[in-house]
Amino acid sequence: MPLPTVRLFAMDPIDFVIVGSGWRAEFFLRVAAVMPDRFRCLGVTSRDAGKRAALEATWEVSAYATPEEMLNATDPLYAISAVSWDANPDVIKRLAGGGMPVLSETPPAPDVDGLIDLYASVKGAKVQVAEQYHLRPMPAARLATIRDGTLGEVSQAQVSAAHGYHGISMIRKCLGVMYEPASISACAFACPVVAGPGREGPPAAERIIESEQHIARFQWDGKLGVLDFDGEQYFSGIRNNRYLIRGTRGEIIDDTVAYLEDFKTPVSLTYARQTTGDEGSLDGNHLVDIRLGARQVYRNPYAPARLSEEEIAIATCLDAMAASVRNGTDFYPMTEACQDHYLVLMYQQALKSGKTVQTQRMPWDQL
Repeated sequence: MPLPTVRLFAMDPIDFVIVGSGWRAEFFLRVAAVMPDRFRCLGVTSRDAGKRAALEATWEVSAYATPEEMLNATDPLYAISAVSWDANPDVIKRLAGGGMPVLSETPPAPDVDGLIDLYASVKGAKVQVAEQYHLRPMPAARLATIRDGTLGEVSQAQVSAAHGYHGISMIRKCLGVMYEPASISACAFACPVVAGPGREGPPAAERIIESEQHIARFQWDGKLGVLDFDGEQYFSGIRNNRYLIRGTRGEIIDDTVAYLEDFKTPVSLTYARQTTGDEGSLDGNHLVDIRLGARQVYRNPYAPARLSEEEIAIATCLDAMAASVRNGTDFYPMTEACQDHYLVLMYQQALKSGKTVQTQRMPWDQL
């Protein structure tokens, strides 16, 4: 599935509301605050009166006690469900059951039974899931290189950049795999490491923790995916992300692409990020594009807005959801989200049992 098309010029802002007020909800609020001409949050919910007051003061957005109260007072294009794993299925059902298009946070449900029940309940409704990793600029640049045929037929993807369903979604997209059956094996390894930053910021003091690394192997017909992730990788400066993507005519290792110009002429290029705001540039600090040699493989559609790459991906989700509501186009539908979390649950089963697990055809299988 190609990356979603993003609006390149100003239009009326996309109006949305958020059910939930936690850490993930704030990403959507930040994007709307930075680009009010493109995105407008009409409301957010919290059951806590003090938190509602803080949300209104911090983000200048109306806060409501319940989704029903919020939807009675607003007219959004869609609603975002940004609540806990356990609460998410019921929120999606309530919103979709009332005819409201839904952009759900990941994962849509916590377990296999919940995924099956949720899919049956909202099948045919306008529901997409806010999986953002493949929309970040560097992963998007790698996927563009795969799609343009530079690597030939891709048969292997090793991704060490995100946990669970996030990492699996990247593996599937690199390999062009959808719902095909897979054989899965997994192992874990724990080792000591100096604790890095967390969601709350840098550590207050040096502390040695035990960090667990999961390595899961997914084998489809003629294709291999390896998910390798250590829980400290998200924020640590000493646990870096890694990619290896191999095809018949080349490979990507992290930010380097090696490929064949012809059968006897190998070429090696490195992705180059074009940014502004350095040295004499007065254009503000933002990403312009990513190039591979002379080719532009990613262009930031939100320049010159000052966004982190995670926020660029979140903004792309917001735009893509609007296109889905208006045109019926999928960018990460419920079927894919269910499959990716199902694969997580199966690798966790393989990890616990120490045995190879074979996936089964599921109700959301679109093959």
